[in-house]
Amino acid sequence: MRLTSIVLGLFLSFIVGTASAEVVVVVSVQNPIESLSRAQLTDIYLGRLNRFPHGGAVTPMDQREGTTAHSTFYRDYLGQSPAQIKAHWSKLIFTGRGQPPRSVAGDSAMADTVAASPDVIGYLDSTYLGSVDEGDRLRVVAIE
Repeated sequence: MRLTSIVLGLFLSFIVGTASAEVVVVVSVQNPIESLSRAQLTDIYLGRLNRFPHGGAVTPMDQREGTTAHSTFYRDYLGQSPAQIKAHWSKLIFTGRGQPPRSVAGDSAMADTVAASPDVIGYLDSTYLGSVDEGDRLRVVAIE
């Protein structure tokens, strides 16, 4: 019985330890974008692209550094760590070639900011969308 409890405890801690939130990319429902390539998303968030494919201006928004959504977004979508992103922006700021995306406090602030402007793109935890009816304000962007 004791061995079973230990094995079960280890198994559950492994599951909880490896579970990570899924982050989704969102725009306002006023924005016609339904999908972006991973390269386009990367270029937007690294300051190399300032227009959506349809020609409209794009303003990327970040969540605060240190949040789970922030690190998950950069790891899963851009394939970079927060430290690599910080180094990228430090170099651009130092040379006067750019500023990083403005950041917001969390999912709620991100949803409000994105929904208010058709040129803003952001990301948030997918469970936030499930807990609040955001379908009338936000569209999840498919990343190909």
